[in-house]
Amino acid sequence: MVELLDRFRAAARDAGATSDPDTTRAGEKVIVRWREPHRHYHTLAHLTAVLDVVDQHADLAARADVVRLAAWFHDAVYDPRAAGDANERDSAALAESVLTGLGVPTPTVAEVRRLVLLTAGHAVAADDRDGALLCDADLAVLAAPPARYERYAAAIRREYAHVPEPAFRAGRTAVLTNLLALPALFRSPPLASRWEEPARDNVRRELATLTEEPENAG
Repeated sequence: MVELLDRFRAAARDAGATSDPDTTRAGEKVIVRWREPHRHYHTLAHLTAVLDVVDQHADLAARADVVRLAAWFHDAVYDPRAAGDANERDSAALAESVLTGLGVPTPTVAEVRRLVLLTAGHAVAADDRDGALLCDADLAVLAAPPARYERYAAAIRREYAHVPEPAFRAGRTAVLTNLLALPALFRSPPLASRWEEPARDNVRRELATLTEEPENAG
């Protein structure tokens, strides 16, 4: 946790936060959110993976510090029972409140909010370098090796354990179909060239399993 907290403090400081003690407390509270017991995929492991992609490809961003902060907040509010884009809107509102309280300049706070909201649909304008990097990092798991992708899909199912199987299949099918309908899953050219086809293969394979008839019980 110490290393993650250091990463939060560094990102906030680079974006203009003015109070280190307050930044430390804010980072601790955000980390607590990511450790909520109902999370199985949207955990600190996911946050760390997103931050790692951003760090590895920071040269693709116009403002990597802003993208890092958006990564910290993009799923800070996560309730599997929430409707539509409520989680993203609430996460964006949390980012606005926390970062404003830390003294981050208003235009930067507004940009973090904008980036967090982008993760609801992952539709990014062609000239939006920061949005492209954040969304690409968020969706990177789609291009994982098949075994890891299957673990991701299983973790998502556990987060939605309260949803009956037919309803889950329908909802998950809609999510994956919408992803495949995007002009591209990944918008940063260096990442798209490596990840686009493996990701689409993984998503198509999961879709195929979702449309299979469940086996009849005993």
